[in-house]
Amino acid sequence: MTRDLNYEDPRLAAIYDLDNPWAQDTDFYLALAEPGPGRVLDLGCGTGTLCCGLAQRGHQVTGVDPAGPMLAIAASKPHADKVEWIQSLAQDYQSERRFDLIVMMGHVFQILLTDEEVLAVLATMRRHLKPGGKAAFETRNPNIDWTHVWGTYDPVEHMLPAGRVRETLQVTSEHGELISFQQQFEFSDVTLASTSTLRFLSRSQVEGLVNRAGLVTCEVFGDWDRSPFEPKRSPEMIFILTGK
Repeated sequence: MTRDLNYEDPRLAAIYDLDNPWAQDTDFYLALAEPGPGRVLDLGCGTGTLCCGLAQRGHQVTGVDPAGPMLAIAASKPHADKVEWIQSLAQDYQSERRFDLIVMMGHVFQILLTDEEVLAVLATMRRHLKPGGKAAFETRNPNIDWTHVWGTYDPVEHMLPAGRVRETLQVTSEHGELISFQQQFEFSDVTLASTSTLRFLSRSQVEGLVNRAGLVTCEVFGDWDRSPFEPKRSPEMIFILTGK
């Protein structure tokens, strides 16, 4: 896993919600928790949008994330006082609690750059999943030309209390399963650059790791409307898991 300034710098963490507002993916994971209330674990919870939405609906929620600036934003949101916030890597999280639902959204799965990291996170899911519970995460379909897709993005401008910030994205390298890119944020007084690397595994690779971790793949959707996964067309691979 690479360090990413997006999550570590408070100024960039504040932009995260502007780039990632409540959307179809949030609705999808929210629906997985129904009917409730239940106990939900969000691994890589970021700024806590989903956690707070779940808490508002009466679920008992634990949000886990390694980035202090992201958790600080999460803790300031409505219903945040009903959430247990834990600063930790997903693979290091340990609790006596067991959960009805464990989620990992926002393509967090793709920042796990080795099989060992993936297996460690899946082991966290397995250990903390109640009998009969389910886990879910998504990863982008590697059959889509993401380098081309991201290359068509226009610069984005956000208006913050401190002024305007201009955001650009550029793919910097593509090597096998890995794509690296740089985001540049131009503030009025400084320009910050954040470098990220994502891993793009195939469906069979993911399912093999899921099986090795002692979990079972129940369903794989191709998009947030729950459409079936189509290898040549679907933008996402959304995995729904249970324990063995």
